[in-house]
Amino acid sequence: MKTSDIRAMSIDQLDDEVLKLKKEQFNLRFQRATGQLENTARVRVIRRDIARLKTIAAQKRVGEGATKSQAKSAATAKSKK
Repeated sequence: MKTSDIRAMSIDQLDDEVLKLKKEQFNLRFQRATGQLENTARVRVIRRDIARLKTIAAQKRVGEGATKSQAKSAATAKSKK
């Protein structure tokens, strides 16, 4: 999954994608335990995709908070004038 594609998603979409990947990771763990896992590299890819999604979601949440606080401080400054 490309970073540019992830950054284009909304926070809700990112959370849904993380949930989907967590389910896939769970299924891959069972396949590995029963000896049915054919593509062992997929476990690593999924783990890194989850980390990438969570990182970008956290950055977006912080960015949203900064935007809201900036708007709030600007409104407060205007009301004081």
